[in-house]
Amino acid sequence: MKVAALVSGGVDSSVVVHLLKEQGLQPDIFYIRIGKEEEDGYTDCPAEEDIEIVTWLAQKYGCHFEVIDLHREYWDRVVSYTIETVRKGLTPNPDVMCNKLIKFGAFEERCGYQYDRIATGHYATTDIIDGVQFLATAKDPLKDQTDFLSQLDHHQISKLMFPIGGLMKSEVRDIARSAHLPSAERKDSQGICFLGKINYNDFLRRYLGEHEGDIVELETGRKLGTHKGYWFHTIGQRKGLFLSGGPWFVVKKDIPNNILYVSQGYDPSTQYGNVIDLTGFHYLSKDIWGDFSSRRVKFKIRHTPDIADAILRRDGDNVRLVSDSRIQGIAAGQYATIYDEKAHLVVASGEITSGH
Repeated sequence: MKVAALVSGGVDSSVVVHLLKEQGLQPDIFYIRIGKEEEDGYTDCPAEEDIEIVTWLAQKYGCHFEVIDLHREYWDRVVSYTIETVRKGLTPNPDVMCNKLIKFGAFEERCGYQYDRIATGHYATTDIIDGVQFLATAKDPLKDQTDFLSQLDHHQISKLMFPIGGLMKSEVRDIARSAHLPSAERKDSQGICFLGKINYNDFLRRYLGEHEGDIVELETGRKLGTHKGYWFHTIGQRKGLFLSGGPWFVVKKDIPNNILYVSQGYDPSTQYGNVIDLTGFHYLSKDIWGDFSSRRVKFKIRHTPDIADAILRRDGDNVRLVSDSRIQGIAAGQYATIYDEKAHLVVASGEITSGH
């Protein structure tokens, strides 16, 4: 079996190489470079130390190692998606798109198609049902990353291997220490490297500019201040509003009129909703539910260990989650990951269009 291991230099993907070798496999190691060119005003992600560690791993375990430069594909697919999503007033999820379009998209097109399996350091597992491979949750609920993988399709999932998905994070660290891996004590990265170290608001300012608009209290209609563009703010945001008498939370946007609506308090009710409408609803591997108008499911709408209960309702192309509990910060543009009732299989996902 030919296995490609996507290795970043962090402890998780480093342990993946160790475990694959223990299983008697001989993976080819790939480091994906996704930074932008300097000519575009951005420098590459700080990859030098990462590549040194991955080179060391390849030498230690006798693996072929190659750096795959996907910065152009990353810009054309993920960065452009991010800009356009923000321009529409929605909340993008570059991590989800990076997995779908780059790690398991552009890499597959470039060289992944030559391999039977693609191994990564994601905290997730797979399960085979009636000969079909499904994405499933990790042993460690605090580290589970199935939500970041919820836009993958059947072909992508059919090739995946998650060697650390059945381990707790502490166990992964212990393996790295016992194997004397240089990444054993490295801090976890926070998501993907988005255009190196550039400030996210500076990035948005470069491509979307500034446009002053009003900040209005939702409950009273009272103008409280101004902002420099709705694209700098997300639903549920508290910091960066620079309003007195707070805390204040962004609870709604009027995109055509460039107005931010806010509510006051540490836990305002306007932050919450339990009805979430979806578009682009799709099954990741296979439709295991068949025709239904409503059914019990588990779901989450952000990267969190908490998986909530809901009724999933479907009427033609209209799909809606009705949550048993109030959900904070429902943001259009984000993705809902839908699990079976045991919160084991990732069955489906969809993009959030609205919540209330």
